[in-house]
Amino acid sequence: MKVENNASSPFNAIRIVECGQGVSAALGAKLLADLGANVIKVEPPQGDLTRRRGPFSAGRFEPPSPAAQTRQPLPQGSGRGDAEEGGLFIYLNANKRGVVIDLQRTEGQQLLADLLNHSDVLLHNVAPSERAASGLDSAMLRSRHPRLIVAAISIFGESGRNSDYKGYELTASNASGWSFLSPGASPYPDLPPLKCFGSQCDFQGGVHSAITVLAAYFQGLKSGHAGQSIEVSEREAVAAMLEMNFMHYTYAGRETSRLGNRALGPWFIADCADGQIFVLAVEEDQWKRLVEFMGNPEWAGEELFKDRLSRAQNMDALKALMTEWLAGWKVQDLYRAAQEHRIPFAPINTMRSLYESEHLRQRNFFVELDQPGVGKLQLPGMPSRYGNCQWAIRRPAPRLGEHNEEVFCGELGLTTERLSALQNAGVV
Repeated sequence: MKVENNASSPFNAIRIVECGQGVSAALGAKLLADLGANVIKVEPPQGDLTRRRGPFSAGRFEPPSPAAQTRQPLPQGSGRGDAEEGGLFIYLNANKRGVVIDLQRTEGQQLLADLLNHSDVLLHNVAPSERAASGLDSAMLRSRHPRLIVAAISIFGESGRNSDYKGYELTASNASGWSFLSPGASPYPDLPPLKCFGSQCDFQGGVHSAITVLAAYFQGLKSGHAGQSIEVSEREAVAAMLEMNFMHYTYAGRETSRLGNRALGPWFIADCADGQIFVLAVEEDQWKRLVEFMGNPEWAGEELFKDRLSRAQNMDALKALMTEWLAGWKVQDLYRAAQEHRIPFAPINTMRSLYESEHLRQRNFFVELDQPGVGKLQLPGMPSRYGNCQWAIRRPAPRLGEHNEEVFCGELGLTTERLSALQNAGVV
């Protein structure tokens, strides 16, 4: 794959070092790398955990070889689903260069310090209780690198009684209150809360870190006083986005819950001939148009369905009466027909239907990446457009330690002999 120059990007002057494991720091750095920032990803000798999470091109994961377990680089792409082919890692780390540093070693921490002397930002998600041992304590870093922006992501933040607690994405989902609210309108009080699929809290932590890093960087340009510490709490990032749930409690003294029924109707998901559709028509004018669209069935005039509150209270009966009519439609045909009647139905998209979406194709949302050892992949692109600059996939995700020599020798001035000695010692 041709490596493109990012000189035209307004963010190409920002030099970022990313440390840690998993999704949050990688996503924050990815968003900035996609905009043109120069990002160097630092991995431990065993590689980032996301290298092993998949999905893999062969549909399976081949465990690390003995060489990988003894701090040697992971084998390059073999077409067998090895750890150089993890789809999540590739998605999160395209447009970055990658080096290996063992931050548990004194020599590794010195190498990181040398790297930070040439950088504007350190973005990481190492837990507060583990930062000192890795040379990542924010106060220490700021004293040694006063012009450095240190952005640290954790579950609970750096202060408060829980700050030293370790946690995972599942922890953040429950601690933030999100799981308690999911799935919405559940009729099953005996079932536990349900976490949203994937690493959504980690992704929110990454998005918030990217925003705050840019804010700190431009504040430094404006004030002339670059450098500051930033902390992002995943718990708080998610709790701040729970729609009206806090307002219900603080304004009205009501605690929202995943249990119960929708207050307005119709509001449900229904089966069509080839998939599912979201049925929604809670405004009276929408309901009238829907009744007309269905051919004015006699039951629509029943007292049970006289207004949107009554329709919500009798949602089961309403859904049963509409089931046969809905099942006779194909999803896209019903969606378009409802739109013509100004009824806000929406298809329930699968991953395949998203990938085949004509609208997303017209917007060039999916982009092609030629990943060494894997081949050409289609990945989601940036969800935004810019009038005066462009983003691009400039380089594939790095193989483990791929840019050690380029960065350590070419930019930090290490001799090849010194680099070889560090490699033999398991530091890089």
